[in-house]
Amino acid sequence: MNAGDRVRARRADTTYEGVLLPSSNEDHLVLKLDGGYNVGIDREGADVETLETDVYEIGEGSTDEESEVKFDEELPTVSLISTGGTIASTVDYRTGAVTAQFDAEDVLRAVPDLAGLANYRGRVVTNILSENMTPAVWRELAEAVHEEIENGADGVVVMHGTDTMQFSASALSFMLDTPVPVVFTGSQRSADRPSSDNVMNAVCAVEAAKSDLAEVLVCMHATGSDDRCALHRGTRVRKNHTSRRDAFETIGREPLAEIDYANREVSVRREHATRGDRELSLSPALEADVGLLKYTPGMGPEALAPYEDAAGLVIEGTGLGHVHTDWIPRIAELVESGTPVVMTSQCLEGRVCDRVYDTGRDLLEAGVIEAGDTLPGTAKVKLMWALANAGSATEAEELLRESIAGELTERSVPWN
Repeated sequence: MNAGDRVRARRADTTYEGVLLPSSNEDHLVLKLDGGYNVGIDREGADVETLETDVYEIGEGSTDEESEVKFDEELPTVSLISTGGTIASTVDYRTGAVTAQFDAEDVLRAVPDLAGLANYRGRVVTNILSENMTPAVWRELAEAVHEEIENGADGVVVMHGTDTMQFSASALSFMLDTPVPVVFTGSQRSADRPSSDNVMNAVCAVEAAKSDLAEVLVCMHATGSDDRCALHRGTRVRKNHTSRRDAFETIGREPLAEIDYANREVSVRREHATRGDRELSLSPALEADVGLLKYTPGMGPEALAPYEDAAGLVIEGTGLGHVHTDWIPRIAELVESGTPVVMTSQCLEGRVCDRVYDTGRDLLEAGVIEAGDTLPGTAKVKLMWALANAGSATEAEELLRESIAGELTERSVPWN
């Protein structure tokens, strides 16, 4: 009895039937039921019968073995790149904690529904929970994606923890010009939980990687049900809920596209880059010494002190992009000393406009750069990229004022 086999398990008065998934220890079975949910069963006292072996032609064994999914010349090739996170995790039954320990090949075994959708190449860049992500890993990830595309991948799926996925997707959006889809996906709930979203997200991400949307995308549940996934532009997406399966939203607009899980159809909603539009190129340099500071009432200008020698600073201001007037002289000193200061808004939607009130005008006079409707996290990543890739401070400022990867819209308009 191996992962990928179809089994029937009877315990007490209940019978379960489904595909056997990998488990973190020998004391429990994890089955994927026909309805899509997963169930954990204590082996003790369970009567287990193998109904069919190797149902999905997925190899057994440790993480060192390669997937045995058969190559089909008529299918596109999708590279699966693992960084860790809940979609590539299991539960430690000793503690109940979720541990990121699967590599890309394990995901193929854990999500047998992927079989037959594409030919796969697996690659592990790192194996961490997303709170441990760093700019150095972003660079490794961008270089890995570039190499996979250069070697003929028709699309790339990056498996990533959800908590910082928006930052990583944003980083790759600036670092990489891609002629094929690069799709980030993850899971709000691990495969061991009955309400796991890992299968649907993974399947839809592969379908997105086969599509003509040649951008860096985030693919996650569009609703709380298992009906469709949304494809968000990597620079306009935000995680807006801690645990809901539809936690991700495109801010200020509707998603670029949606994928119907039942029929696997991709419905495009807005204008996007098309497969083959751009030549593959990579600009992976990042300036890591960039801060992101959220202003709140009562916060004095001394809050700026840690950034006096920083390479750059992004501020989340109030409303249209304001801070206490006492901050303005200190901000002017930062700018004069060579630290660019970028202003964003802590509001979820709308754009910075520092020309309406006196405070805003004074900030502009102090040298603050308006970020328009760029999201604060995206603005930080963009500043990191601009400082490392521009030839001068003036050129970096020009990059910050223009849209590089769809992060900045020309004007904000109602859409719903």
